[in-house]
Amino acid sequence: MSRKLAKSTATVGVMTLVSRVLGLLRDMVFARFGIDAGMDAFFVAFKIPNFMRRLFAEGAFSQAFVPVLTEYKTQREHAEVKALVDLVAGTLLGSLGLLVLAGALASPLVVLVFAPGFWSDPQKFELTAYMLRFTFPYLLFMALVAFAAGILNSYGRFAQAAFTPVWLNVVLIAAALLVAPQLEQPVVALAWGVLLAGFVQLFYLLPSLARIGLLPRPRWGWRDSGVRRVLKLMVPGIIGSSVSQINLLFDTLLASFLVTGSVSWLYYADRLVEFPLGVFGIALATVILPILSRAHTRAAPEEFSRVLDAGLRWVLLIGLPAAVGLILLARPALSTLFQYDDFAQHDVNMAGLALVAYGIGLPGFMLVKVLAPAFYSRQDTRTPVKVAIRAMLSNMVMNVLFVVPLMLLEVPGIHAGLALATALAAYVNAGLLYRYLRRDGIYQPLAGWSGLLAQMFFGLVVMAGVIGWGAPAAAEWAGMSGARRAAELGIWITAGMASYLVALRLAGMRLSMLWSPAVESGHES
Repeated sequence: MSRKLAKSTATVGVMTLVSRVLGLLRDMVFARFGIDAGMDAFFVAFKIPNFMRRLFAEGAFSQAFVPVLTEYKTQREHAEVKALVDLVAGTLLGSLGLLVLAGALASPLVVLVFAPGFWSDPQKFELTAYMLRFTFPYLLFMALVAFAAGILNSYGRFAQAAFTPVWLNVVLIAAALLVAPQLEQPVVALAWGVLLAGFVQLFYLLPSLARIGLLPRPRWGWRDSGVRRVLKLMVPGIIGSSVSQINLLFDTLLASFLVTGSVSWLYYADRLVEFPLGVFGIALATVILPILSRAHTRAAPEEFSRVLDAGLRWVLLIGLPAAVGLILLARPALSTLFQYDDFAQHDVNMAGLALVAYGIGLPGFMLVKVLAPAFYSRQDTRTPVKVAIRAMLSNMVMNVLFVVPLMLLEVPGIHAGLALATALAAYVNAGLLYRYLRRDGIYQPLAGWSGLLAQMFFGLVVMAGVIGWGAPAAAEWAGMSGARRAAELGIWITAGMASYLVALRLAGMRLSMLWSPAVESGHES
């Protein structure tokens, strides 16, 4: 990995870390509302626009827009780049504006599609539909945020875009603490906060666009050649993104039929997995896409493969110990962060089961974030679609195998089966992406992988031994004060990280090996 890539990833990672820390604080505030029908309703109302956002904004649109914009920036005049930005902005605004209007007006129908199990509880169903009218416009704001972030990332301005989610957390914390106590139905304040947060995030990025001369003046551009190229790349991207999002939809649909609290337990477990995934996995994916796009535009296949190789090394170096830590400290982490007021020990236990399952899949989630941009940067959106369809089908099969029999038997903790199916499907996705890259000669692993994996394995064994030997048993955490829990958790996270790094060093690893992993010539498969 070049130092430039590492520096950019670190910049995005630090900004994302700030956002994720605030996100944990936000969820700690949410947890004080307890686990009930109202919180289940809010999480579904929030998940629906996030589903659409990942489908249209962070998914297909970003992956189609950034390579085209990079090509314009590299090969054309600034005036042509500005024209493309104006036309894409207008087309995106007009198209998604109509979708948002339709979704808000038909909110009960949308809830029925995403959470049909809520129909049996009219109060929960109506509350979800009401809050969705406020949360659905968040999709439009976040699509425009993704558009602005794609421009800034293509110009190397990673920090501004990475800092944007901080505003979501700030606004939602303020809504929960300042507005919610004034309302008869406090959870509604969170839906209002989502709408305001989308507005704030978008307008935060506009000055940065103005400084590089690309503040858009939206114009409808359906017939423009550049817009049509973006749309052409988006079509398979939408299919691919929709496939992965159908997995989440299917999970939510099944969870809506489970006991009250299942949606919330999955949410809190997912939030802890999103912390390392966002701080490093998504940060690296954000940085690597424009860098791979430039390497492809310059017809530099060796540089392309070398950057991808380094990205994979860093993903495993960080993703594997993060997964082990989440699995071993699942209930202690949930207890420390959320077990206050109405968040009970039962909720910690149930969310802990889901967190262990999600933790198993963390390296798989991270690998997909690095492998998929290798295709999108080459403007190949079809291959990831084929892979995503297979992963979706495997996820659905595993959902049925893991969940449906337990639903019929009414076994506790059924929701964890949904998390496990999602985790294992991530490895199916990553494995198939890797296979196609190798088959087509796009990626050639550099030398040193066998030794690196052996060193990491040794480090993980030492880390697991230290945490397993020294950390208090999960049942002991409930009896500790909040400050004691935080101190203990900090101690054992630090001890785990330190033992892992020391073990790597004793095994002969040096970070310089990751800057230039193969000094000698040759490759190994």
